[in-house]
Amino acid sequence: MSEPISALNHVSYDGIARVEECGLQGMITLRGNLSDKVLIKAVKDATGQKMPDQRGANVDGDTGVCWMSSDELLVLIPYAEVEAKLAAMNNALSGVHALAVNVSDARAVFRISGASGREVLGKLAPVELSAEAFQPGQIRRSRLAQVAGAFWMDDAETFRVVCFRSTADYVFNLLKIAAQPGSEVGVY
Repeated sequence: MSEPISALNHVSYDGIARVEECGLQGMITLRGNLSDKVLIKAVKDATGQKMPDQRGANVDGDTGVCWMSSDELLVLIPYAEVEAKLAAMNNALSGVHALAVNVSDARAVFRISGASGREVLGKLAPVELSAEAFQPGQIRRSRLAQVAGAFWMDDAETFRVVCFRSTADYVFNLLKIAAQPGSEVGVY
């Protein structure tokens, strides 16, 4: 059996910010009634995190839960644990109208770090990224130039970006171009 590898095998680029592919990340898409007590407990049991508010991301390292829409969450689990956590979640949700699916190998994750991270992402996503408007603990689903993506902040200078694995090379190149030295715009 072959070993799983990330979309771009930890590629990175250093410019006005550091851009790097994070490697394998366990991800479960969970659809259902987000106010259902059984679903809330299943998320807490899987991640140790509380249910996020609208556009919220409760993430600690490679574990957490992100609000994606009024009936959808992105549950983050260490890659090696995703199958066991998914089985436990499906067991806990039996009898509840919900759907939990492992999407780990269908996604790629990037980290943008450094004082100019907002500038890099701001060139690609039509989102207000000022420190007043976007802070750690929040998530946005948006466009990254021509493709769909989502992003949140781990801290004041670090973003994580999730996209489809099929667009990982495109997204990395977008981020790399947006991070080129001398490309500072000075907006953020």
